[in-house]
Amino acid sequence: MRIVSICPSNTEIVAYLGKEEMLVGVDNYSDFPEQVNQLPKLGPDLSIDIDKVAALQPDLVLASLSVPGMEKNIEGLNEYNLPYIILDPGTLEEIAADIEKVGAAIGMKELGEEKASAFLNEIQTYRQRSKNIRGKPSLYWEWWPKPIFTPGKGNWLTEISELAGGVNIYAGEPAASVQTDWEDVRERDPDHICMVWVGVKEEKMNPDLLKKRPGWLDMKAIKEDRIHVLEESLYCRPSPRLLEGLRKLYKVLNT
Repeated sequence: MRIVSICPSNTEIVAYLGKEEMLVGVDNYSDFPEQVNQLPKLGPDLSIDIDKVAALQPDLVLASLSVPGMEKNIEGLNEYNLPYIILDPGTLEEIAADIEKVGAAIGMKELGEEKASAFLNEIQTYRQRSKNIRGKPSLYWEWWPKPIFTPGKGNWLTEISELAGGVNIYAGEPAASVQTDWEDVRERDPDHICMVWVGVKEEKMNPDLLKKRPGWLDMKAIKEDRIHVLEESLYCRPSPRLLEGLRKLYKVLNT
């Protein structure tokens, strides 16, 4: 089967199923597993070159609507009458459902169910473990620095925070993505700051920039040196690799 993935999280679901050899083309941002870097790159996720997709003669395109503007890609797939499914998970349960969905779409329904179950089982293990943690620390996740965007209640990172034994300071905001400002974050005064700027490699993120914001030197997280520069690829993509991010965050908060 010939699969094209036009979103990194979709590519990672195929890899989680152990079927990366079926991939014949991916978007420019797909970088895991390493072998996908050898595949034809079909453009950035917001402007996929549908001509190139069609030329690969895929049996299935794994599309997405996880970022506003991706609708354009769906329109192109329809114009070429290419077979596709859309994945747009917002929660860990929905990611598990998409693992099953992809498994069924590639003719491996049982594999999809098995891997989805394994994904949920690990989440349940951490859920039980985190129940016993008292005095859970508060976390501030910074997705983007200016203007500030941070995950709210409707995002998987609020779940990841809880599973790791912490609490997202914006868990009370219903939106999946919340725009806020430096002063509001300062007033909430989190115990930990997690820097995961979308699309930015961790070596290019400078935690010292946070210390220059008005009043931030007085925040607990900064005074106690609890700024964590984390791999955005493990936290900002709705894929099974969130489990790896969860394991790392659990160690950060509990060691």
